[in-house]
Amino acid sequence: QVQLVESGGGLVQAGGSLRLSCAASGKAFGSYTMAWFRQAPGKEREFVTAHRWSPAILRYADAVKGRFTIFRDNAKNTVYLQMHSLKPEDTAIYYCAARAGAVLSTDVRDYDYWGQGTQVTVSS
Repeated sequence: QVQLVESGGGLVQAGGSLRLSCAASGKAFGSYTMAWFRQAPGKEREFVTAHRWSPAILRYADAVKGRFTIFRDNAKNTVYLQMHSLKPEDTAIYYCAARAGAVLSTDVRDYDYWGQGTQVTVSS
């Protein structure tokens, strides 16, 4: 079992930055693919980024490439999402997710564990 707790959301002006954190409990954190998804009001949950530790693979949604960075600290069992140049369309609830196994997936259905979500609001 893995429990995930997100933090770091908030209100920011367009062009600003935020860093989200996701603290994981449980064993073998390094063996999990960690990902961030987001869900805007009235929309489906969508993939943002994912990170598989070994061998290292990163993947980003086109909408966030060049602006968002995922990184993790396995010693702290924490994964981060650094967001720069935020836009109003980035406004959503951001969810941390974990997936066991070696395949990095962008499909929400492939993730086994989810955090409660943290709200990010970008004002124009």
